[in-house]
Amino acid sequence: MTEKTILAIDDSRTIRQLVSQTLVDAGFDVTTAVDGEDGVSTFQNTRFDAVITDINMPKLDGFGVIAAIRGGEANRKVPILVLTTENSNDFKEKARNLGATGWIVKPFEDRQLVDILKLVTGAEKG
Repeated sequence: MTEKTILAIDDSRTIRQLVSQTLVDAGFDVTTAVDGEDGVSTFQNTRFDAVITDINMPKLDGFGVIAAIRGGEANRKVPILVLTTENSNDFKEKARNLGATGWIVKPFEDRQLVDILKLVTGAEKG
């Protein structure tokens, strides 16, 4: 499998570590960002195969991240997965309308996260 690059944006260090470890173990190359502003800035400087973002973060929330990526100049079609404790239909609809590809509720199952990322990045099933 060609190594796929993932940007994981979450203000929780624990979640960043969990996501990163899970995906690295599955063969992905993972970059993390500590909040939405950091994530958008990182995204603009590197080409990623997918983005995972939390919704509730300081500086710029996940909705802002999705809007910034979809409205940006580069790699606007990148799959964006929302990884959050939020599970309301309003949140999901808003994220979808902004251009989110999918929604995963915390706590996540490692296998589910890996399978979804393999699907949206076109990586082979392992």
